[in-house]
Amino acid sequence: MLNKLSLFMEVSVNLRRIIMIMAGSFILAFGIYNVHSISGVTEGGVLGLILLLEHWFRISPSISSFVLNTLCFMMGLKVLGKSFIIYSLMAGGSFSVFYGILERFPRLFMGIVNYPLLTAISGAIFVGVGAGLCVKAGAAQGGDDAIAMVVNKVLNIPIEKVYLFSDIVVLVLSLSYIPLARIIYSLITVVISGQIIGYIQRKEI
Repeated sequence: MLNKLSLFMEVSVNLRRIIMIMAGSFILAFGIYNVHSISGVTEGGVLGLILLLEHWFRISPSISSFVLNTLCFMMGLKVLGKSFIIYSLMAGGSFSVFYGILERFPRLFMGIVNYPLLTAISGAIFVGVGAGLCVKAGAAQGGDDAIAMVVNKVLNIPIEKVYLFSDIVVLVLSLSYIPLARIIYSLITVVISGQIIGYIQRKEI
């Protein structure tokens, strides 16, 4: 009886994590497709670093993203375990599927590009909630999520502070080719999204 109850509880927990990952991946895909992809606002973390490497060293994002994300996920595997990789692959795969589906429909908020502050805030909410649900479930959408989760676990530093530090470093470097005004809106985005991710990670859901 105890074995059956234990098995039921394990299946229930796993199903809950999968639902959170799917929901987070859809919210993230929805926000990136309808807001970030048309906003002209750069990103921090791995994505921002990839864009930086492409601009200055002509390294294709197809190569740099694979190398950087692979290194980050390997670090995550060592610290967070095999389930981390499984759930992260699920998160990445479901994001791609959802994004592919959304691409079949017209974007909903085209007029938002005329209001950069609103774009920065709304984009941050979508990214923060979407990535936050995935992190809460023990999955990473990208390399910067994996690094933040590892540092949070090993050094017990709040995850939003890890995001903020890595994002600011990349955004400062991005000033070498991106106008200051655009960087300011990008900073607003990463600060808000990082705070949301940290809040969701600590909150009981």
